[in-house]
Amino acid sequence: MTHGTAGPSGRGLPPSAELRNNGVVKNVGAAPQEELATGERSTRNRVARSILDHGPSTVADLAGRLGLTQAAVRRHLDALVADDVVQPREQRVYGARTRGRPAKVFALTDCGRDAFDQSYDKLAVDALRWIADQEGGEQAVAAFARARVAAQAGEYREAVEAAAPEDRAEALAKALSADGYAATARSAPHPHQGEQLCQHHCPVAHVAEQFPQLCEAETELFAELLGTHVQRLATIAHGDGVCTTFIPRVSKSATNASASTAGRNPA
Repeated sequence: MTHGTAGPSGRGLPPSAELRNNGVVKNVGAAPQEELATGERSTRNRVARSILDHGPSTVADLAGRLGLTQAAVRRHLDALVADDVVQPREQRVYGARTRGRPAKVFALTDCGRDAFDQSYDKLAVDALRWIADQEGGEQAVAAFARARVAAQAGEYREAVEAAAPEDRAEALAKALSADGYAATARSAPHPHQGEQLCQHHCPVAHVAEQFPQLCEAETELFAELLGTHVQRLATIAHGDGVCTTFIPRVSKSATNASASTAGRNPA
C-alpha cells in the first residue's frame, strides 16, 4: 500500500510500492523451491505485468513481447488462471468480423489488479484532509470516523450480544476477523485483571498514521460494545506490530456501566 507520499522519483509512489509490482500474485502459498530456483514465479509476474501494461492479450501477443515460446506462455497463464489473477475471454471485435472464432485473450481479474499497487490510501488521506480543511478541522474528521465505525457496528453488536459476558471479547475478535482484521482475544499478562483484544492486521493503518481519529473511534466502539472502559495499548498505525486493546474484567455490578470514557492511545 502507498502511504500518500511521493517517492524519490516524484511520481507519487514510494520505493516500497514500486517493489510491490515484482510480487504480483496475492494470497498464494509459497512457490516450490524448484520453481523459485528456475525463476518461474518471476516470469509469471512478468506475464501478468505485461497484461496490466498492454490490456487483454493473446498468447501470441505475450510471447512476442516477452520473448517466450507460446507453450511457455500458456503454462504460466494456466497457473495465473488457477490463482484467479487472470481470466480467459473472447477478444472483442470492433467493426466487421472476420471468418473464424475470435482469438482468446487473457485479462486481469479484480484480484489480479488488486495485487498491483493502488492509490486507495492516498485517495482516503486526501479526502480526510479536505474534510479537515473545509468542514471544521479535526472535529469533522472525528465525526466522520465515528459515523464510519457506527455503520460497521451492526454485525459486531449482534455477535457480542449473542455471547455470554465472559465470551464477548472472543466474539468481537471473530467478528473483526470476518472483516479482515485477523483479531484474537487472549488473557492479559495478569489474567485476573482482564483480556487483550489483538488485531494483527489493520486495513486502514496507512491512513490512520495521519488521522488517529480512526483508531480513537474504533476504541470508543469497542468500549460501547463490551460495556466497559477499554484502553488502547498499541496500534499498527503508530508502528507497533499489533493493535492491542486492554479489556478489564468486568464485575457483575459494572456490567451496565457507561462506555463513554473509552481509552485512547496516548501516542
